[in-house]
Amino acid sequence: MPIARPSRHRNRAAALALISTGIAASVVLTGLPAAHATPSSQAVVAEVYGGGGNSGATLTNDFVELANAGTAAYDLSGYSVQYLPGSPSASSKWQATALTGAIAPGGRYLVSESAGTGGTTPLPAADASGSIAMSGTSGTIALVNGTTPLTCITAADCTADPRVVDLVGFGTAVVREGSGPAAGASNTASVARGASLADTDDNAADLTAGAPTPVNAAGQTPGGGTTDPTPDPEPTEPGTTRIHDIQGTTRVSPLKGQTVTRVPGIVTGVRTTGSKGYWIQDPEADADARTSEGVFVYTGSVTPTVAVGDKVLVTGKVSEYYPGAGSQSVTEVTAPTTAVLSAGNALPAPVTLDASTVPAAYAPDAGGGSIEGLPLDPAGYALDFYEAHEGELARFSDARVVGGTTQYHEVWVTVKPDENPTRRGGTVYGSYDQPNTGRIKVMSIGAGAGVPAADVGDRLAGTTTGAIDYDGFGGYSLQATQLGTLVDKGLQREVTRKQKGGELAVATYNVENLDPTDPVDKFARLADGVVTHLSSPDVVALEEIQDNNGATDDGTVAADQTLRKFTDAIVAAGGPRYSWRAVDPTDGTDGGEPGGNIRQVFLFNPHRVQFTDRAGGDATTAVKAVKTREGVELSVSPGRINPGSEAWNASRKPLVGEFRFHGKPVFVIANHFNSKGGDQPLHSVNQQPVRSSETQRKLQATEVNTFVKSLLAADRDANVVVLGDLNDYEFSGTVSTLTSGGVLKDLLTTLPKPERYTYVYEGNSQSLDHILLSPALRRFDYDVVHINAEFADQASDHDPQIVRIKPDGC
Repeated sequence: MPIARPSRHRNRAAALALISTGIAASVVLTGLPAAHATPSSQAVVAEVYGGGGNSGATLTNDFVELANAGTAAYDLSGYSVQYLPGSPSASSKWQATALTGAIAPGGRYLVSESAGTGGTTPLPAADASGSIAMSGTSGTIALVNGTTPLTCITAADCTADPRVVDLVGFGTAVVREGSGPAAGASNTASVARGASLADTDDNAADLTAGAPTPVNAAGQTPGGGTTDPTPDPEPTEPGTTRIHDIQGTTRVSPLKGQTVTRVPGIVTGVRTTGSKGYWIQDPEADADARTSEGVFVYTGSVTPTVAVGDKVLVTGKVSEYYPGAGSQSVTEVTAPTTAVLSAGNALPAPVTLDASTVPAAYAPDAGGGSIEGLPLDPAGYALDFYEAHEGELARFSDARVVGGTTQYHEVWVTVKPDENPTRRGGTVYGSYDQPNTGRIKVMSIGAGAGVPAADVGDRLAGTTTGAIDYDGFGGYSLQATQLGTLVDKGLQREVTRKQKGGELAVATYNVENLDPTDPVDKFARLADGVVTHLSSPDVVALEEIQDNNGATDDGTVAADQTLRKFTDAIVAAGGPRYSWRAVDPTDGTDGGEPGGNIRQVFLFNPHRVQFTDRAGGDATTAVKAVKTREGVELSVSPGRINPGSEAWNASRKPLVGEFRFHGKPVFVIANHFNSKGGDQPLHSVNQQPVRSSETQRKLQATEVNTFVKSLLAADRDANVVVLGDLNDYEFSGTVSTLTSGGVLKDLLTTLPKPERYTYVYEGNSQSLDHILLSPALRRFDYDVVHINAEFADQASDHDPQIVRIKPDGC
């Protein structure tokens, strides 16, 4: 499946993780070797101050300041700063403050911590906030790739933890880098690196004590000052910079990192939750179609006080925010000062989004390289069109829903009603060079105007209006202040026909991390999918069956409780009492949710089909094709295909089983190839985006193809069914590798193109799940059964599919 969504998009307000500490004075660790985090040429801990609010302090809060010595933005998504007392005991715990956003090249990033009762001067607006009560004289600060608290309390252990990016011990800290901790910290003094930000892995040499000098990402200092002060003698008159000057003719602002003064605009939208701020737009556009007249003004944790229709002058620092790995950036004005000149002004006319305005081509081809520096071509490419209108008001009318409303209250629509439609109302993704440019994600920022629960094929009638934004989960979107009216088209879940007596019905279903701790309702709905919608197949290959305690990582690998609960639910739904076969994986080796030990499983109806058991199959034993006088049989059943191959590193190994139907052997191979995690998104800053995960899937496809060939070499008329979640498309190199030599036929390709999908992602109806047959299985009836992927309310994110086959002689 596509990469899992890690957290809410663009929520840059830091999440505080406060871990309680218990320090036993009777156990003191001293004389330990110093820690050495690898010297950093990019992100470093630049300054540490723990005396905030203490006696004699001027500043009210403790703080940690990070800096980026590199030449590229340093993404802090999923990072944290963590604190350990200077003399930790065996029970001491690290405390963590989560980080979001990024540090600009040469920039700073301020993390505010606990406030004391003293002090008179607050910190400048923090880029992340926690409540860790740091010591003013001794402690250790770590910049960590991750938010889980460290467990090391010795320098040696901290050295061995690869998550530690940089480490600063100060005062008498036991855990530190180099010859000793940085000296001189007090209620009135911080420890800080020099202007060069040199990191030689020696805290004593790299950091010196002095008056605290906190600086945030916007360059602000305590008391409202800035490291780049700009006089503002005429606050009611516009400055010389306009929004189109900020946006420029490429994706990155030519004024990046600079302070702009009194930029005029009309407020077109206000966001008061998550990543707070507001959009402004200049009603006096220039003549260059490449330069947007809108921009987002980011206020951080501060709720904006402006209103839609306000005419404002904004002073702040221009920045480029990268919301995710491989993403493009959003041009913003940060740490703003806003002067409201008048209210109730007319808004600029929105740009229309439809088939006549959004180009058919998706993005310029930079040979896999970055398109950031390319001049925008808004008439030629959809991504350039949206970028050239970033931050501007836009609208569309009467749009079809092509991706059901998500748990994040977002819905995908198409502004091109004739673009690759499916028969059920979606938009099919049929090739890498046609990503469907009419798709756009809609999110609501209007008060009381939440996005309704919509299914594929529904419509947003009337007009939807909002600012064009960008995030890492889907790319360009519309932050709607006005939503069209939902028209429910009544999409129904499909029901396939019952197999006939001489037909063997084989299905595949990804049940999305099923384990016994899941709600009873999930088991019931999945069971209803098997019984009602798939009409109780003879064999069901399941993907993502987890072990008996799900994500709990305690070495458990058995899944009998999961399967018993599921098969009981099937009986309760009116289905047969299925038996099952599986091979338990080695703990922690097959990928998926940590601790879950997902695997494929065969369910089968013993009254309709028999399973041929041959002992010896386990997590590490490879199944072989054995030639006999009667044909071919498996060396072990159930078994796994070449589990020691590098193709299956941190991934699920195929499950192979030998069945008999009306006396005829049928070999079923259940697959769950590695996910698309790590691939660059369609809207990537690199075009064409790199699909790095496909390399491993091709290796996996080669292994399965080789095994099928071994079966057919022993018996060219062998009945082989290959199925499961391949995590790739029918037009991909993965599938062409799997079918190489004509040993398998992908049944998706037998369907009309508008019906080739099992999964809906970011408004694209696409094929991840497949059933393939060997040449001997010429008589088949194949059906993708749409019951999940197109709906806002899902039992799983995948649709199941089924084939009814008639082996020769049946």
